[in-house]
Amino acid sequence: MFLQRKRYPWNRALHHPIICDALMRVFYGQCKRLIINIPPRYSKTELAVVNWIAWCLGQAPDSEFILTGYSGHLAATNSWQSREIVQSSSYREIFPAARVRSDSSAKGEWRTTDGGCVYAVGAGGTITGYGAGKQRPEFGGAIIIDDPHKADEANSDTIRKGVIEWFQNTLESRKNGPDTPIVLIMQRLHQEDLAGWLLAGGNGEHWDHVCLPAIQADGTVLWPEKHSLEDLRIMEQAKPYVFAGQYQQRPSPAQGGVFKPDRLTVVDAIPAGDIKFVRAWDLASTTDGDFTAGPKLGMLEDGRLIIADMVRERVGPDERDAIMVATASRDGKSVRIGIPQDPGQAGKTQVLYLTRKFPGYIVKTSPESGDKVTRAEPFASQVNVGNVLMLRAPWNDALREEMRMFPNGLFDDQVDGCSRAYSELLNFKRSFFG
Repeated sequence: MFLQRKRYPWNRALHHPIICDALMRVFYGQCKRLIINIPPRYSKTELAVVNWIAWCLGQAPDSEFILTGYSGHLAATNSWQSREIVQSSSYREIFPAARVRSDSSAKGEWRTTDGGCVYAVGAGGTITGYGAGKQRPEFGGAIIIDDPHKADEANSDTIRKGVIEWFQNTLESRKNGPDTPIVLIMQRLHQEDLAGWLLAGGNGEHWDHVCLPAIQADGTVLWPEKHSLEDLRIMEQAKPYVFAGQYQQRPSPAQGGVFKPDRLTVVDAIPAGDIKFVRAWDLASTTDGDFTAGPKLGMLEDGRLIIADMVRERVGPDERDAIMVATASRDGKSVRIGIPQDPGQAGKTQVLYLTRKFPGYIVKTSPESGDKVTRAEPFASQVNVGNVLMLRAPWNDALREEMRMFPNGLFDDQVDGCSRAYSELLNFKRSFFG
């Protein structure tokens, strides 16, 4: 189909089957919410929009699709390309039942003789009167979102949040049935773009995530025929912030770089030996702001460190205190407790209140001194030289991302807790463990 339309052959890449397999899971009902993050010009629209819509209509000619992106014009153009496939003679040889209605001549809206429909609209546009999917167990169409943010507008909080509000208030309501799938395929542009918001639980649903960075975790490249490693490194050096988001799918603030979290060594078990542990807390007191975080950091006999556990909750003060007490009970009295002390009488009163909750435990309170970067640098240096292990656990990714974005990320609670724990291990090693 590509050869017929473009008049040159399709260049297959190793990541193309990964995208196709994910889309097939959607078609067969194994996945209802799918996010694919992939660099620009890596065949995402050709596969996930133009060809997938045509293939689905061949299988289920009455399927109804809503296709959207940051540009209504581009969405309509991609819709029209899918229509051209369905009307081609080669397609009809494969799928003779799928036919375009003779009166469907608009780029942004066309229908099949079986009642199928493809409606294309730009993000923020009107969708009144249109729906996607069918109210049945089998596939009947989908909502497809292809690059909802324009690259040069993603840093605008107003525009970016407007896209998310449109998704919440308009697009989601266009499902004809509860099982209508939604597919979002995009390059990452900002921590709080639509993909980031959804992956963080924004709409309360679980999303399957296919993440395809240009440079893989093992140092190989995703599409060597497209970009060599040398090419990508040059691009990264020229525009590190843009490259981190669009090509690595890890949008990070422009002035990050204190931590190099890829140098953490993940282990499946805590090494044997006499390990000294501190559980240090970074405290919050609201349910809609910062998190309360309590990393458990240990020092091995050879001087290396291990992050053995992470408690992180967004709770009010009463539940926060209960979590701290329960965690101390689980850790046991051999694990020291570190609590920050804000300056002033209120901070002293809070610390006195908290320390009384841990009778028999060794509790160290310490005032905050210096800015957060200064406090984090000693621990960051240990991470950056590969001196820190991390126990494999579900919380690993969130900690890595917070380190990667520090000090300009949305949150720094886990970093603050780790930095405090390391400080306690250094300052009190002799008195605690000597």
